[in-house]
Amino acid sequence: MTKRIWFILFLLIPFALVKAQSGFNADDVARTHAVTNAVISGDGKWIAYTKAVPADPYKENKPARMELHLYDLANNQSIPFFTRSSIGGVAFRPGHNTVTFLARLEGDASRSLYEAPLMGGEAQKVFGFETGISSYQWSADGKQLAFIATAPKAKEDGKPKLPYQPVLFEENLPFARAYVLDWSNKTPLEVQLPGNFYDIQWAPDGKKLAIAVAPTPLVDDSYTKQRIHIVDAGSMKSEAQIDHSGKMGKMTWSTDSRRIAFIAGADQHDPTAGRLFVATTQGGKPTILQRDFKGKFEDFHWTDANTLLFLASESTAATIGTIKADGAGMQRMKNTSGLDISSLSRAADGNIALQASSPQHPFEVFLFDDKMASPKRLTNSNPWMDSKKLGRQEVVTYKARDGLEIEGMLIYPIDYQQGQRYPLITVVHGGPEAHYRHGWLTTYGNLGQMAAAEGYAVFFPNYRGSTGRGLEFILSSQADPAGKEFDDIVDGVDHLIESGIVDAQKVGVTGGSYGGYATGWMATRYTDRFAAGVMFVGISNKISKWGTTDIPDEEYFVHARSRIWDDYDFWLKRSPIYYAGQCKTPLLIMHGAEDTRVHPGQSMELYRHIKVRTDTPVQLVLYPGEGHGNRNATARLDYSLRAMGWFDQYLKEKERKP
Repeated sequence: MTKRIWFILFLLIPFALVKAQSGFNADDVARTHAVTNAVISGDGKWIAYTKAVPADPYKENKPARMELHLYDLANNQSIPFFTRSSIGGVAFRPGHNTVTFLARLEGDASRSLYEAPLMGGEAQKVFGFETGISSYQWSADGKQLAFIATAPKAKEDGKPKLPYQPVLFEENLPFARAYVLDWSNKTPLEVQLPGNFYDIQWAPDGKKLAIAVAPTPLVDDSYTKQRIHIVDAGSMKSEAQIDHSGKMGKMTWSTDSRRIAFIAGADQHDPTAGRLFVATTQGGKPTILQRDFKGKFEDFHWTDANTLLFLASESTAATIGTIKADGAGMQRMKNTSGLDISSLSRAADGNIALQASSPQHPFEVFLFDDKMASPKRLTNSNPWMDSKKLGRQEVVTYKARDGLEIEGMLIYPIDYQQGQRYPLITVVHGGPEAHYRHGWLTTYGNLGQMAAAEGYAVFFPNYRGSTGRGLEFILSSQADPAGKEFDDIVDGVDHLIESGIVDAQKVGVTGGSYGGYATGWMATRYTDRFAAGVMFVGISNKISKWGTTDIPDEEYFVHARSRIWDDYDFWLKRSPIYYAGQCKTPLLIMHGAEDTRVHPGQSMELYRHIKVRTDTPVQLVLYPGEGHGNRNATARLDYSLRAMGWFDQYLKEKERKP
């Protein structure tokens, strides 16, 4: 009997080891947790972080829940702090030893402000407005609250309501307004400025506010017309305006309340908020810091009245450094361990909380200061992931056909053998003002390690027009849609074929938004090069796209640089539908049914053209309730399964999985 038991164990142990070393699949992606924000307390004792916890896609089609966790740095302990509902807007209240957050709990009419003691205790609702609070900031003494919320509706005029109300397109939109609340009387005062508000920040001395406002709530205005006003905290009136036009990012006051730093586009033609500026409280024209910086500023904090700590993307890497308020003395820290850092938060003692990922794991919380050899990882949100086998990931560099150097990321199949050629999935980022970094690259849409586990190489090109390489590089694709920018992608595929990694007959392409545009282009214009495509929320007709998007002016200022009616023939010939009649690439098209950025009609057009004009396999999937990308758990899992099944069928000739 003993020998029989040992024989059974001998058979089971290898099976268990193989199972423990399995690669990623769609179910694994669907259950992955990720840190979404990390904020360190002013005294450096606590880190509050939010963690995205996905719903079970087999039970609930809803978005991930955002949980609040605290990390006690004195005891090196992570504490689940508020997990029963989704929250946002986490902050430490100055002088109160508490943490505050926004949530809409049972009984709340709208999103309200909650507060809980750091040492434990039930979170209490401390303020609710007539409408939901979208963002807020405490004054430096914790006694005043500045917040943004939708303006309350005017009272009904007494007329009876009809059973049917039509929608007036882009009219009667609700405005987000800014308010200041003195905690002693809790009567909000409205900031006396017209427009729609996006950000509000207290000066440390409590005398002024910096407020970002656009003329209307239209998405186009949020991109192209935001301006920063300096507002007197007593009168709630604007005293000065910063003279800058361009996409707006984060803004923060200097420690002495004399200057404001902000991240923005270099001008109205810069596609992304990636330059760092400093302005005085008198407003006027700000100073751009390091205009020729060959990277993109992502985040920053003032360390004193004249120095900023910054986070930047430099190609596929993330760097942390310091810079003076006049742009001089830029220095980088050399010991960030190659992490993909998304945000930073600094305490008075110099400790820095980081939200960072790596090729081995999604975003986690790290602790760092300039004395550490490298950042210290504090959290492990997915311990089950430690037993997963992952494909090797590396940066690849190649020359485009015109000699320009292009970079990207490559994930190898998990059991890669040198000399063997593999099917390739090319994943094209959207924007095009975005880029891939050397961190975790696997989501429901970025197939990454999911595909590597199935024997695919996965290529993530940072084609011209991508961020992370300075202003000249990001502007290099403007006025040339689907031109050299997409040629860069094909040249990257050729590089991998010439390197002996990829089977030229088994190349696939996928991407969302502008990456969906690239996918449609590769499946039609470059159809001889691609054996399968999965297009998501993508553009197929540049002419009709302009007329149906919510950002027509943004398209003009930072991409097209000309109007479509000036040359309809040009824009038609830069559209996948123009070449649809020659399409030989089997194409799976997926789209959110409520997408306002790229209307689902874009997918319908390409589907109809390919369906009528060719015999090529094509399928269109619409996701009810989804917009420009899937938010809900079941819709995300469905997308992953369909995409992988399509590539398996047409790149590996496997029977498609249901």
